[in-house]
Parts: sequence; C-alpha cells; structure tokens
Amino acid sequence: MPKMKTKSSAKKRFKITAGGKVLAGQAGKRHGMIKRSTKFIRDARGTTTLSAPDAKIVKGFMPYDR
Repeated sequence: MPKMKTKSSAKKRFKITAGGKVLAGQAGKRHGMIKRSTKFIRDARGTTTLSAPDAKIVKGFMPYDR
C-alpha cells in the first residue's frame, strides 16, 4: 500500500508531543486585542493542549506523527 499523506495545514498548525498530546496555538489572538482584557491576553500566551475529541481529529490528519 502507498503511504498516507499528511495534511500540510495540520503539520503547520499542530505539534504532537512525545506523550501523544496535541499542542496548538491559543485561539482568539489574531486581531481585536483592544477589546480583550489584559488577563485574557496574558493567559493566552504560548500554546495549549487540545481536548481529546479535537486531538483525535488532528491525529487523523497526521498519520505518522503518533
């Protein structure tokens, strides 16, 4: 059988940790920062781990990164 292809959009946006969790950038930080509270901006720094149902979808797009 031929190899499955990895979705290019997924490999650019997500990273799989050694333990199998999926890391993604925080949502809601592209624009409109004036409306956001300082607490929101501070808490949304860096990356976050996805929930189990969302991680399952992403792992389907990245078949060889498990």
